[in-house]
Amino acid sequence: MSAAATAAGRTRVAVLISGRGSNMAALMEAARSTDYPARIALVISDKPEAKGLQTAGSYNIATRAIARTAFADKASHEAAISEAIEASGAELVCLAGYMRLLSGSFIHRWRGRIINIHPSLLPSFPGLDTHHRALAAGCRIHGCTVHFVTEGMDEGPIIAQAAVPVLTGDTPESLSARVLEAEHRLYPEALAMVARGAVRMGADGQAIFRD
Repeated sequence: MSAAATAAGRTRVAVLISGRGSNMAALMEAARSTDYPARIALVISDKPEAKGLQTAGSYNIATRAIARTAFADKASHEAAISEAIEASGAELVCLAGYMRLLSGSFIHRWRGRIINIHPSLLPSFPGLDTHHRALAAGCRIHGCTVHFVTEGMDEGPIIAQAAVPVLTGDTPESLSARVLEAEHRLYPEALAMVARGAVRMGADGQAIFRD
């Protein structure tokens, strides 16, 4: 079954978080609209104390806390996450501040069906501390990127980007706040594109768009 077509007409999505899940909340808010092509079926956190679980509960969305410490190794932890995703009927996975690196086997299992939002205009500044690094490099434009997840860190095919100007006197904190606002707009738009089938990851690892 394709991610663009489900029996209910809306693609079911699982969201992985580790903290407050502000991007998760943006996705859930967008999915409240009946004409949005995706709905959030499950939120999973690797941290039982994550505030995002409470937020998801307030939207009446199913939640699971699957703590890494409850499993003998990374493989068994990720297997439990995959089983929970599959049990929810989700066809797409969104990373929204999930702070663990996923293994190649997990990514392969969900190839072309897992997306992430990153706080920079990739391929610039993959990894952490993106706002500090953008300022240190003298960038005048910064932003965020939604991409398909592949085994390379922040190297997957780009789905959508949003640019944010770097202002005189910006600090990493002020720049981060402005980029986060852009993230909250961009992620729902990008998820909708994937759910509608407007973009997919091809066999050669490229993003393929259609009108």
